[in-house]
Amino acid sequence: MNAPMGLRERKKQRTRETISDTAITLFLEHGFDQVSVVDIAAVAEVSKPTLFKYFPTKEDLVVHRFADHQTVSSTVVAERQPGVSAIDALHQHFLDGLAARDPITGLNDDEDVLAFHHLVYSTPSLVARVSQYLAQAEEALAQALVDALDSDREITAALLAGQVIATERILASVNWQRIVAGRSADEVYPEAVADADHAYALLRQGLAGAAAQK
Repeated sequence: MNAPMGLRERKKQRTRETISDTAITLFLEHGFDQVSVVDIAAVAEVSKPTLFKYFPTKEDLVVHRFADHQTVSSTVVAERQPGVSAIDALHQHFLDGLAARDPITGLNDDEDVLAFHHLVYSTPSLVARVSQYLAQAEEALAQALVDALDSDREITAALLAGQVIATERILASVNWQRIVAGRSADEVYPEAVADADHAYALLRQGLAGAAAQK
């Protein structure tokens, strides 16, 4: 278990959350390009150097939420139960996310979540920063898969990691598009599960083919 945070760590966490929440509120109200870092610091009542200490770039004020998911897939693989394959663990984790309406799966119809999603994917610089986080998540997953797969070729782990990250990104995008079209998360849920099952079946077939070529 993680040790509880001390007073100093809790204060830092609150400051970080205040800065980020302030930034996102301002971006949603006025647009990402229309709000400066100076504006955010003033409203959050922190100095500009303090803001950059927590968030190195303006884009990180928004997409740090994606960074919080960077190591999730690799952790799922590393901490899976004995006898459970890496691909089965990742599949179940995505299904659990759908059931929980995790925004990362795209299956969430909360107005604030939809507004945040629109902000990110309608702003080119934020899309580019998200792509960097996804690349880092892919690298972390590939490292975890090196030990998990019964293969002596690291390229197998790298290829599967890329396919998993791309597959989940596409599934999330499709779910989001359905909800933006006016459907509820509950209504979309059965289709989202069916799509995830189909997608992971395709991943398993590819992995089986790679194993057969050893």
